[in-house]
Amino acid sequence: MTPGLMLRTLLLVVLLAFLVSPDSFAPLLQPLVKYGGPPIYHQGNLLDITLNHLWITFAATFVATVFAVGLAIVVTRPFGAEFLPLSRSIANVGQTIPPVAVLALAIPLLGFGTEPILMALFLYGLLPIFENALAGLANVPREVEEAARGMGLTPWQRLVQIELPLALPVMLTGIRIAAVISLSTATIGSTVAAKTLGEVIIAGLTTNNTAFVLQGGLIVGACAVLINDGLLALERVLARRTGKARNA
Repeated sequence: MTPGLMLRTLLLVVLLAFLVSPDSFAPLLQPLVKYGGPPIYHQGNLLDITLNHLWITFAATFVATVFAVGLAIVVTRPFGAEFLPLSRSIANVGQTIPPVAVLALAIPLLGFGTEPILMALFLYGLLPIFENALAGLANVPREVEEAARGMGLTPWQRLVQIELPLALPVMLTGIRIAAVISLSTATIGSTVAAKTLGEVIIAGLTTNNTAFVLQGGLIVGACAVLINDGLLALERVLARRTGKARNA
């Protein structure tokens, strides 16, 4: 086991231990508390809040992936090439409008709760996924495509059996970036009554409780590191496999 893997395993174990039994860590956080406040957030179950935060991140990233990859497939086909500029403009919307503004605009339509932050994270994740999917599909070796045509594969078969598998490592890079961005950005969902780790951080800020701010931030940071490293490892495995496939 490499040192890096050992550190990540230790981080995962500590994170799970804290979420399952946060009171065990109270002595470590007590020095950060002023005026006799509680060192551990008890207005909600930290494990449930974390799982809901992760679910919001996963749901938004999944929908953004389906939409962005579908859009990339369309504009890399002959019939859809003319829509590439429009598609880029659509994908750029999430990066040009701040998530807070998206929340403010979504509340009159969707109300308070999870839906506004899902919309904001969906828009925010479009650009990295779309651009990486576009790059992956556009850079499939021409000789591979010609060989697939020579074998008599239909356009659909070429897409599913050749193009998407070869483009997958590059696509996964965009999905990883979008997931990490969404994970950290999801904290603002608590401002519109979504159940995220932002409520722990906000509670700490409003009560001047540094322990709350620290535990909320550290949970988000630890999850971001673990998700990023997990998807990065998957990227490397897929890159090695597609490299062997291309060489074959």
